[in-house]
Amino acid sequence: MAPKLLQKIKIDQLAVEIYASRGDLGSAAAQAVAERMRILLNQQDQVRMVFAAAPSQNEFLAELGTLPGLDWQRVTALHMDEYVGLGADAPQSFVRFLRDHLFDKVKPGVVHYLNGLATDLEAECQRYSGLINEAPIDIVCAGIGENGHLAFNDPPYADFDDPKTVKVVKLALRSREQQVHDGCFPRLDAVPTRALTLTIPALMAASHIHCIVPGPTKAEAVRNTLLGPISTACPATVLRRHGSAVLYLDADSSALLPDGLGG
Repeated sequence: MAPKLLQKIKIDQLAVEIYASRGDLGSAAAQAVAERMRILLNQQDQVRMVFAAAPSQNEFLAELGTLPGLDWQRVTALHMDEYVGLGADAPQSFVRFLRDHLFDKVKPGVVHYLNGLATDLEAECQRYSGLINEAPIDIVCAGIGENGHLAFNDPPYADFDDPKTVKVVKLALRSREQQVHDGCFPRLDAVPTRALTLTIPALMAASHIHCIVPGPTKAEAVRNTLLGPISTACPATVLRRHGSAVLYLDADSSALLPDGLGG
């Protein structure tokens, strides 16, 4: 059954699609990403993709891993953030999340992981920056945090003109609280206080961005993203400046948007 689309709108340059349910949203986003991958794989030898790791991506990744006609051996996969101090086998590690939810199933030809246990974090940022910058990124599959963050670019630390590609950041309290809300950690003091993250310019440099944002806990961030000023007070607002970005919402995450938005 085709995903049930409720509404399509456009805010500045950002396309927005609102679906009836979280499952519909995940399915629609997966089908759109798969179709973009097929187009690119017909045009070039390799496709380079960056993935978010969060429970908000569960339905999307589950569907993407089942779709036919994708030569994953010609895909180079990277991810957008990782906790400082967590190894790849930790249950909350974003490396482990992406392995479990997608990479071990589809087996991309190349996967580059951030190392949260690196003894020299600046050197790790430089290493991963080199991997990001060795060729253009074709597709970013992203989410939005409860405070409007992209990757771990939290307000007020996000920088739309950041000169860096990957950096070490201090996690905002609300980002850490979200990890407890999502069930990733049992309590706040168990959540790491720092992370490695791709910067806003690194994400925005991608040719295409697909942003998957389901659920009621994201409604405030969605409203701010679409209706507020483009500002680092809500980093996700920068998506409205991207020429090929789509924001996928469900009835819950779009609940605070006014009726008739976008005509």
